[in-house]
Amino acid sequence: MKTYNFSAGPGVLPQEVITQIKQEFEKNEFNQMSIVEISHRSKQFQTIVADAEKKLRTLMQIPDEYAVVFLQGGGSTQFEMIPLNFATDHRHIALLDSGNFAAKAAEAANALGRKVTVLSSTKNQHYQSLPLEPQAFDSNAYDYLHIVTNNTIEGTTFHQSNLPKTNGRLVADMSSNILAEPYDVTDFDAIFAGGQKNLGPAGVTVAIIKKSWLAEQNLTGVGPMMRYQNHIDKQSMYNTSPVFAIYALNLVLDWVIQQGGVTEMYRRNLEKSQRLYTYLDQSDFYSAPVAQSERSLTNIVFTTGDLKRDEAIAKRATEAGLFNLNGHRSVGGFRASLYNAQSIAAVDALITFLKKAEQEA
Repeated sequence: MKTYNFSAGPGVLPQEVITQIKQEFEKNEFNQMSIVEISHRSKQFQTIVADAEKKLRTLMQIPDEYAVVFLQGGGSTQFEMIPLNFATDHRHIALLDSGNFAAKAAEAANALGRKVTVLSSTKNQHYQSLPLEPQAFDSNAYDYLHIVTNNTIEGTTFHQSNLPKTNGRLVADMSSNILAEPYDVTDFDAIFAGGQKNLGPAGVTVAIIKKSWLAEQNLTGVGPMMRYQNHIDKQSMYNTSPVFAIYALNLVLDWVIQQGGVTEMYRRNLEKSQRLYTYLDQSDFYSAPVAQSERSLTNIVFTTGDLKRDEAIAKRATEAGLFNLNGHRSVGGFRASLYNAQSIAAVDALITFLKKAEQEA
């Protein structure tokens, strides 16, 4: 039976990458050791880190005035590192509350004693639409504006075309759609993304930081591990790096380049998501609640309107080889994650299954 993984994270990896990892897991040609045994101080690993940075810069067109660093701790640690490095005492953080991870970022900053102003929230709409930046927003009153470009749980996205039009500093959590669609890096002052969706396995987080913004900071009361500059100065090797995760990320970046880069990923993701949305929109049985202009290309949420029925269908999907289709526990329904490595065949198999479930209802 052919199986497909629709997990929101860790997400599906390219089969070519899994094959190469399998080949090198026991013994690497470079030093006759397993890739999980090599030192983060070794010449081989230093080459891997340098290659990964170079490839990411190429794929995202990251200018030299931005630093790129690979960190541990997942995207959630960045909820604390960003305010510790960039939220000053006399101003504070503005945030657009678009879903679970935006709310968690606000909670983390508040716990650090940083002031957070939620400019707009769609929580009372179950986060089925994006919050808008108020017209009267004074960016000079805040250190930066925090957004989540793609809301993994709720299925909404700030695409490049509908980013907030702020004149101030903009920080983006791109954890679930980095490399899945094009963004102009120069529109942001900091970008971060956990690796476990489009970049590789869990364990590594990418941070892209404008160097001039870092240079403005005079940090006090911030420990050495939480300072971006320390990690940048040591080329992502300030402490023991997540060696395997960065190694795998480097292979994924190779794969993306070989497939045609972000432009091709975007084309495929449009095709995959539009194919599924088209079916859902014509169905009287399922519904996708997010407005078309704000719909995610990577996390498609939908429901029959009956949560118990949704659970039963998701269980049947698992039995049919379509794994991890349950929506997040806070939302229910279904969620099909169509990250870069997800195939069009997986989408077609899902649509075939959903049609059958609809006919048998």
